[in-house]
Amino acid sequence: METKVMTDEQRKSIALEYFRRMDRGDSIIELFDDHAQVFFPKWGIATGRAEIETLFGDLLGILAEVNHNVAYTNLVQQGDLVVVEGTTSGKTKSGVEWRAGVTHAGRWCDVFEIRDFKIQRCFIYLDPDYEGADTERYPWLADGKVRAL
Repeated sequence: METKVMTDEQRKSIALEYFRRMDRGDSIIELFDDHAQVFFPKWGIATGRAEIETLFGDLLGILAEVNHNVAYTNLVQQGDLVVVEGTTSGKTKSGVEWRAGVTHAGRWCDVFEIRDFKIQRCFIYLDPDYEGADTERYPWLADGKVRAL
């Protein structure tokens, strides 16, 4: 098996391209290795491109649009790992809009492992309750107040 040498800048570029493609509605699957893993909260771990496509298909089934504020991300790299922290805004298919700093949703952190010019692993950490509707388990959301975000 041949390993291709990558620079930190190349790894960063692939991670940021993932967000740009997602925001444009372009396919991201080519960025992933055939055996990659993606974790998304409340969905679990998708292994391989077919499951990754299913995961993102399910996610796009509830989201009408998403915009990652790529210009304002925090990025940390060490070897093959690229950690990107940032904010989003968007709208669910039911018409509820969210924006980090304005609503409860919108802050996230993704941990990538990128080798051989492909994403090997992407674990996504965020609250998938984009609409702030989980008020039965988190009653402080019911008042509609957005605290310091």
